[in-house]
Amino acid sequence: MSPRSFLLLLGATLAAGCGAEPPSSGNSLALELSISRAVADDLGAFQVVVLPEGKSRRCADIQRTCLNQQVQPQEALVLQGPDGKKGRALRFPAGLRSGAQELAVDVPVGRDYVVVIEALSRSNPPRFLGSSCNYLESVSAARNEPLIAAAITLTEVACDPSFAP
Repeated sequence: MSPRSFLLLLGATLAAGCGAEPPSSGNSLALELSISRAVADDLGAFQVVVLPEGKSRRCADIQRTCLNQQVQPQEALVLQGPDGKKGRALRFPAGLRSGAQELAVDVPVGRDYVVVIEALSRSNPPRFLGSSCNYLESVSAARNEPLIAAAITLTEVACDPSFAP
């Protein structure tokens, strides 16, 4: 499996609802995510995790609490960020400007994934504010169609969402 770069476009529609479909660019995957105004003030970062065997996972269960309490760290795919850093969970500081944020992530080519985006608080250690869970049928070496992410479900839970390296 060779990695392919993704462009994750986090569009924070601060009121409930969705914006326009984000553009797709080349071998990228565009992702638009809406969040609630209630979480925007406390939002410190987004954590992106991609799991294999997506069809066997229930998003409703995944979104109830920190993902690291539900899966073994080695279950998550190894991702690579734009800075070259690799990990099974990549964090991106929240930097919502004009309602959007772009993230670049290399993900292995493959089929049947689930993409989990957790919203983390500014506190140290961070708190889990909620997550978005999205089924992804396939990642190809060619152009990938945009994925419109499910809105982040607010589920403030007293857990540290950090994945062990």
